Amino acid sequence: METIIQRGKKAKKPLVVAGCVPQGSKNLKDLEGVSIVGVQQIDRVVEVVEETLKGHEVRLLRRSSLPSLDMPKVRKNRFVEILPINVGCLGACTYCKTKHARGHLGSYPIATLVKRLKSVIADGVKEIWLSSEDTGAYGRDIQTNLPTLLHSLVAELPLDGSIMLRIGMTNPPYILKHLEEIAMILRHPAVYSFLHVPVQSGSDTVLNAMKREYIVSEFRQVVDTLLKLVPGMEIATDIICGFPGETEEDFEETIKLIEEYKFPQVHISQFYPRPGTPAARMKRVPTGIVKSRSRKLTSVFESFSPYHDLEGKVVKALVTDVATDGVHLVGHTKSYVQVLLQADENLLGRSVDVQIVSTGRWSVMGEVIWPGRKAELVPLNLGKKVTLCNITTKEKMISKDCVTLDCDKDGHQACSNQTLHAHSECNESNCCSQNSKGSKGASDCSSLTQTSSEDHNGKVFKFVRWLPSLTSLVVKNTNTKAYIHDPRSVAEQSSDRNGQVFDQLLVAFSFVSIIIVLLAVAINFVNFA
Repeated sequence: METIIQRGKKAKKPLVVAGCVPQGSKNLKDLEGVSIVGVQQIDRVVEVVEETLKGHEVRLLRRSSLPSLDMPKVRKNRFVEILPINVGCLGACTYCKTKHARGHLGSYPIATLVKRLKSVIADGVKEIWLSSEDTGAYGRDIQTNLPTLLHSLVAELPLDGSIMLRIGMTNPPYILKHLEEIAMILRHPAVYSFLHVPVQSGSDTVLNAMKREYIVSEFRQVVDTLLKLVPGMEIATDIICGFPGETEEDFEETIKLIEEYKFPQVHISQFYPRPGTPAARMKRVPTGIVKSRSRKLTSVFESFSPYHDLEGKVVKALVTDVATDGVHLVGHTKSYVQVLLQADENLLGRSVDVQIVSTGRWSVMGEVIWPGRKAELVPLNLGKKVTLCNITTKEKMISKDCVTLDCDKDGHQACSNQTLHAHSECNESNCCSQNSKGSKGASDCSSLTQTSSEDHNGKVFKFVRWLPSLTSLVVKNTNTKAYIHDPRSVAEQSSDRNGQVFDQLLVAFSFVSIIIVLLAVAINFVNFA
């Protein structure tokens, strides 16, 4: 910010600086001679700009009532609305200057927020981000709470996922007693199953020095409860490396916490002393050690592959943006996983079914499944993962989720790890039908193909293994519905099936013809004799 201000001054441009920094550090030398607007005077920004263009220096820092939510705005992304639900916070973290700038908690009334939600939906917004210094603290100053607000907001949203709500960052202390209600809301089809919960350190000693008002076990309680109660729940967190007084043992506790939960998103920062904060007066960890810890934690975090289980699955994604490469569009799943799609302007603002074709560390690649396409019969090729969904037996449902079958480097299915049948070990007779290498439970899956056959009521599907030039062998008695999509059209698939029926009739006709010819030869031979 200081660099930009100096550049503007050098170019003799009129400058207006707004936000937390001028509010919290109004006497900074770089702010001399420029207009400044505090955090609660944003509704007067036009007035300040006009006066600045006339050559006047304006300084508006007096805290007043909350700014109106109905001010006209030009959105950076026309499909996304950032909706503040409160300003300020209740915490007093020793490293943070936001509290000094934004002051004590101030929450918007529920009716005001619901009205704004309806207004932005009418504007064509498809994704609403609730923002706050601490979402969980909402309402404590106006005798309400976050779950009450969220229930009121989701009541205005359609259930088809065409408009999604993302809950903002929340610190652990303020949601501990609301965990089950928060979980229920995160399961709502119009709410992303995603939450940003900063931990900052895995050490209680460091958390106490930070005055974070919770201990590691309480953070774990938040994470464990949400992961248990919300299917597909994704949690992001924050870590500060090298806080004053942090020992190697403290840092190792942080490493263990991140390794245990394998969070898909971790925002890692190095401690920086904000002037005027209590932490700025504490004895600092040497800079070289701070940087080393940051690099080590980053290496641990980047070693995870949080999205590999998604490959082959079909998910819904709300498409709202263009990727930075300018080639792909960006959508998000219910778990707020970023999905990259081939650019198609017709997709923007739409919720579509997507098959995940590959996964990366930060996002996944998908292909849109357009209406009229049916299930794909995916071969279990060498080294390929194949995902099967809604697996059942005649007795019970095994899993409503999708599972992935793997082939090892030699082309053998890892049968002992798959869950196609209940309460029985995987062996030659009930697993993959063949044992090409002689090891129990292993089979050549390079030619294994999933297909389906209907029973008398048209509902039971089975997996079969097609052997070259032979008939099929049924795998156990596993009844399965596989929701994997086929890029071919319905007409193409129908034509394919007709072709298969024709081939079967042709084989049968040839067989009957051969029998007739043999009988005729036999009769002639008898007559001749």
